[in-house]
Amino acid sequence: MIAFSALDLSPIVEGATAADALRNTLDLARHAEAWGYKRYWLAEHHNMSGIASAATAVVIGHVAGGTRTIRVGAAGIMLPNHSPLVIAEQFGTLESLYPGRIDLGLGRAPGTDMLTSRALRRDLATAADQFPQDVVELQIYFDDPEPNQKIRAVPGAGLKVPLWILGSSLFGAQLAAHLGLPFAFASHFAPDALHQAIAIYRERFQPSAQLAKPYVAVAANVIAADSDDKARRLFTSLQQSFVRLRRGQPGQLPAPIDDIDSFAAPHERAGADHALVYSFLGTRDKVAAGLKSFLDQTQADELIVTGHIYDHAARLQSFEIAAQILKGLIKS
Repeated sequence: MIAFSALDLSPIVEGATAADALRNTLDLARHAEAWGYKRYWLAEHHNMSGIASAATAVVIGHVAGGTRTIRVGAAGIMLPNHSPLVIAEQFGTLESLYPGRIDLGLGRAPGTDMLTSRALRRDLATAADQFPQDVVELQIYFDDPEPNQKIRAVPGAGLKVPLWILGSSLFGAQLAAHLGLPFAFASHFAPDALHQAIAIYRERFQPSAQLAKPYVAVAANVIAADSDDKARRLFTSLQQSFVRLRRGQPGQLPAPIDDIDSFAAPHERAGADHALVYSFLGTRDKVAAGLKSFLDQTQADELIVTGHIYDHAARLQSFEIAAQILKGLIKS
């Protein structure tokens, strides 16, 4: 039985503020809880004028404090940006405040540009290479402390906060398999290695204290609306953002437009179409058919639904329709 979760980057739309985005994030999380989403994921990005979730642990606390039952987690924390001890303390605090509701997904990308990486005090030469060792160090901080252990996460020690490995390549799949951790693939924007990564993860998985058998989550963009035309128009906000990012001109989430080809050159449109291939948009029936095919192909244990939509009411409607579709697929 597949679970389904929501991924929210707390988008700051054109003309709005980070405060507006964070209010919308909590509102969507409360609705997602009522609609049956298992998890609400938030992601770490820096120096992005269109994303309000840079201080990810703080936003997780905001969402967890404003909801009651839904699990809330990071998808993810870019661990090379941080000391493992600091992350253990942050998420140990969250787990202490909201026991049994916190998940910690870990990635090795910077979540930003190279100049900002330096501002984050990253050692660019070795930070990503240290990622496997940093994950193991973080596991130690969350485990029961040894009698003579000199450094402990307080809070954190003994809380066993569930860890996930996030990835868009084979590296993450191999590491998750080796450590016996659940694996989430960023197929919503980096689809190329999806099937190979899942296969490697499942073939090489080694059971751990956290997880007895492989557990795979895959991500998809879902833009569901009352008509195909409306959904296609809503989708142009994400398409514009993607093209702007590739141009080196990231910004706030733009309003939808009638014709994406009036904004993007043919090669830009082709690049966006390729990266966003796992995007399912249209009416309920059309989205349902697309999601069923995607889940049949991947045999995933969990679907992470994301939707970068300019209008908050339309975003709520899309996530509600997605939940209804997924509940129907589970029953069938």
